[in-house]
Amino acid sequence: MPKLATPLSESQIRALQSRDTRYSVADGKGLILEVMPTGKKVWRFRYTLNGRRQPMVTIGDYQLMSLRVARARAQKYAEMVAKGLSPVSIARQDRGAEKRVDILRDAAELYVASEIARKSEEYRRTTQRALDKDILPAIGHKPIAQVTTEDIQSICDAIKRRGAPQMALHTRNVVKRLYVFLIARHLADANPAASIAARTIANHDGRTRVLSAHEIGVLLRAIYTSDIRRPLKLALHLLILTMAGKSELIEATWREIDLDAGIWTIPAARAGNGREHRVYLSAQVVTMLRELRESKASRTYVFPSTRGDEDRPIAKGTLNQALKTLGMQGEHFVLHDFRRTAASHLRALAQSTADESDRDQSVGVSRHERNDSAPSPHEMQLWADFVEAQLGDGTHASLGRPRAVGIE
Repeated sequence: MPKLATPLSESQIRALQSRDTRYSVADGKGLILEVMPTGKKVWRFRYTLNGRRQPMVTIGDYQLMSLRVARARAQKYAEMVAKGLSPVSIARQDRGAEKRVDILRDAAELYVASEIARKSEEYRRTTQRALDKDILPAIGHKPIAQVTTEDIQSICDAIKRRGAPQMALHTRNVVKRLYVFLIARHLADANPAASIAARTIANHDGRTRVLSAHEIGVLLRAIYTSDIRRPLKLALHLLILTMAGKSELIEATWREIDLDAGIWTIPAARAGNGREHRVYLSAQVVTMLRELRESKASRTYVFPSTRGDEDRPIAKGTLNQALKTLGMQGEHFVLHDFRRTAASHLRALAQSTADESDRDQSVGVSRHERNDSAPSPHEMQLWADFVEAQLGDGTHASLGRPRAVGIE
């Protein structure tokens, strides 16, 4: 009996990289996705009619068609085949009627169908509300490439004038995520919302929080002495050490990570800014990742979901929920505080290193002063050592170095 294909997920599809020759991955029930050397991805239907394997039927381009729609088309063609009919002519008609995604309104429709469909009801509702209430009425008619930063800023300013700065920030984030999706599908080249800083839209304590060195130690001890699952403890620790975004981390695949070289390459399709970038891994981070890999929980994802048998990453709300269980209600931590905290302390650490050395000032100077896209390997190790030291009271010494993850 042939082995059944494991259904694909949108995040798995985004992570597929081109090779020297084209290859295909199966979703099941005749639906496959073909990946070309150029990076283009095409939905096709594979079938057998009258006992003979037939040439595959092209369903459509991945960049223009959601997984849900492709499955529906494949199901329709499978029903025709079951009746002894060829789906070729119907598939050709379907492709001829396919709407091009040129303007933002159509792009938003594709985004909702492809990316938002499997999110929580609340996430879908708030995203759709931002699109319908403010984004699409203002710029839905514009071609994708002609939407400007000024357009997004104008929308946010109008919402702020209504006395809703947090809604303005949420709306900026919806546009930003929409364009990350479009860039991943090669439907856009730049993200007009990426350069609009959150602090220029909504500014409050929860968005400017930088944890002190003492608070870092308190937080780490709370993480490792909590009852949350070991992989989630490591995920929270890794958020602190890698300075990665939450989505970048929880959707990380083993294919992106070279433990021997100490480099994690986040592809443009998953990067928060829509551009591929490297994260240099400290010794402590490599140790944590080796532990996760040795657990053999997933051949694809670093943090696989434990619900069901589908190979997919943990839900985006999982780490938020884990943070809430630490019993630190009065501390007002949020996940983005980790990235902000790391950047703030790293600047001070790098400057201190430069001040104490007679070497060239470029050694140890932060990425902000070098205008690089990411901290250097030296800086990442400097930061990891600083974080490890905050465990205090000799606790980190008992863990050994780089075994900074030995607390259960």
